[in-house]
Amino acid sequence: MDAKQNYQLQLAGNFVEFTGRNIFLTGKAGTGKTTFLHNLKKVSLKRMVVVAPTGVAAINAGGVTIHSFFQLPFGPWIPGYKPDNRSADQQKYNRFSKNKIKIIKSLDLLVIDEVSMVRADIMDGIDETLRRYRPGNLPFGGVQMLMIGDLQQLAPVVKDNEWNVLKEYYDTAFFFSCKALQKTTYISIELNHVYRQSDSKFIELLNRVRGNQLDLDSINLLNTRYKPNFKTEEDGYISLTTHNAKAQNINESKIKKLKGNPHTFMADITGNYPEYNYPTNSTLVLKTGAQVMFVKNDPSPDKLFYNGKIGKVVSIEEDTVEVQCPGEDSAIMVYPLEWQNIKYALDEESKEISESIEGIFTQLPLKLAWAITIHKSQGLTFDKAIIDVEAAFAFGQVYVALSRCKSLEGLVLISPVNSNGLISDNTINKFTREVEENQPTREQLQDSEKQYQQELLVDLFNFHHIAQAIYYSIKLLKDHSAGLQQHHLPNFRDMLKKFNEDIARISEKFLIELRALFLRESGTEEDPVLQERLSRASRYFAGKIDEIILRPVHEISIDTDNRQLKKKIKEALEKLLFEARYKHSCHKACFNGFVLKEYLSSRAKAAIEDVSLKSTAKKSGFTGTKIINQNLYDLLKDWRNAKAQELDWSVFMVLQLKSIHEIADTLPSSLKELQSVRGLGKKKLQLFGEELLEIVNDYIDLESQENN
Repeated sequence: MDAKQNYQLQLAGNFVEFTGRNIFLTGKAGTGKTTFLHNLKKVSLKRMVVVAPTGVAAINAGGVTIHSFFQLPFGPWIPGYKPDNRSADQQKYNRFSKNKIKIIKSLDLLVIDEVSMVRADIMDGIDETLRRYRPGNLPFGGVQMLMIGDLQQLAPVVKDNEWNVLKEYYDTAFFFSCKALQKTTYISIELNHVYRQSDSKFIELLNRVRGNQLDLDSINLLNTRYKPNFKTEEDGYISLTTHNAKAQNINESKIKKLKGNPHTFMADITGNYPEYNYPTNSTLVLKTGAQVMFVKNDPSPDKLFYNGKIGKVVSIEEDTVEVQCPGEDSAIMVYPLEWQNIKYALDEESKEISESIEGIFTQLPLKLAWAITIHKSQGLTFDKAIIDVEAAFAFGQVYVALSRCKSLEGLVLISPVNSNGLISDNTINKFTREVEENQPTREQLQDSEKQYQQELLVDLFNFHHIAQAIYYSIKLLKDHSAGLQQHHLPNFRDMLKKFNEDIARISEKFLIELRALFLRESGTEEDPVLQERLSRASRYFAGKIDEIILRPVHEISIDTDNRQLKKKIKEALEKLLFEARYKHSCHKACFNGFVLKEYLSSRAKAAIEDVSLKSTAKKSGFTGTKIINQNLYDLLKDWRNAKAQELDWSVFMVLQLKSIHEIADTLPSSLKELQSVRGLGKKKLQLFGEELLEIVNDYIDLESQENN
């Protein structure tokens, strides 16, 4: 690897790890984009999910498909439509599990591999889904996007009827036309060093094909590989076709011509493993002499084969096959291997995003390989290939097919090349030129690192979401005060007053000081003055959040017979509790100063913490309008609940809470006094009057004895 390429990879890695910038990572075929992704998954401390547009691409990337993770419909995604505007079929895609919602809430980085095949509307569908479950309404919910792919290779598939709908919203179908991405200042990094080919002349030739810049000399050089009478029976060659049916017909025709008995190998499939994701045939029929391709890298230390390696079956046993590859002394003994259909899950203990196994497909890592489609050859490398350039019908197919080969000598064309035969896209050519001309610099990286840390810290001392939750709680309590037995409105107004004085006002002053400290030369983590101020401020605000919000909210008791109102208030208080605990955890992570990786980890875990409102009102004075005789109130409630169960009634049909509250306050001693209690009519007096008076009298007697 040369120094320049090393620099490009380091630059890409640093932008991913230490900034929040969205990144388009591109490069010619064979420049190591997939290798970069696999390395990133091993070393990154950011919480990431990897998605791809197709099942094959998702398996190669070690991720899941876009549609399965984001539960998007396969038809066009119309920007701005809300779930209730969509059909019932479309609404089902919005039912996310609790586990997936937590993953989305805590996500730092979303990787989209083979992004050249992703339509613009799908990108906006991803954006809408992320924003639905994350605060702030930022593009892609504030998640950092890493988009990997080569726009000169395979393009998105858009049917005419789909484009007739989408063209009203998008200039092109390509991912960069999506509305969400256009709201961000993403950067593009191009990898230039080609690993697949070593011949500089062939690399230059491929570059000219990629850029639709073939001159006469290039066409003549490429056509030296035109061999119309080439015998396809020659060992080690694979035909790259444009359609599945054509590849299948070639393979079936070839294996039928072989002598000997066919051997059938059945895949062992456990759990959930969709058929469209099968890496090879579930029923694999082989014969001695069959040309096969390995469809998986050798997991053993020997590394005897790789995905795309071609060979010939020389021996077949019950569970194993021997494959002889050209130029190698000994055959490879091939055993069944497994592929895992992964599902992203949240580890309840560590709170980290983990990959759980949803299904396993076990089969020989082989498939018949006299032919394969260009589409399925994406990412593969061949020593020898036969290509029909004339049959290529889509943008990028010629380049993809030619660039699969290691060398010009291993390439055979069964139709000649001419410049008119190449399908080009001016929009892509223009976009690619802009990418090449606007590579980010090390200075931009440093600025982005600094900006990222500053944005995180400014957000840390922004308490807007807590304020919103308090205001909403006050509005809810004010609007429904008549339905509540204990009126917490004065307490919440007092909470708001303290919040504004001790948190909001102080944070505004501190942010002014913080922005001044940002102007200093040293970085955030290296500046002792800034770190000391952050530590002190975090301890102050964490203490105030606990004092003003966390402890008082936990002590609230919601008492109402209106179930809907009770649920509404409970949700509002839990929202307030979540926002306060989230900020409290973030500040706690900075008690000893700000360290980026530790802060991101704590913030992500705080975003998925379960919050529940557990009332401790009986032990607290924070109960709103005070019930004079709380013990009697509790006794009457217990009696009511037992009576409702006995009669199989709803509790409020026996006695409403406002009636219980009034009885506990007024202590009626006769049926006449009891009759004046709101909500007690003649029928209830007849049914329950004597029992209620007995409970009240017993309470009064007990209180009298205790006082004496």
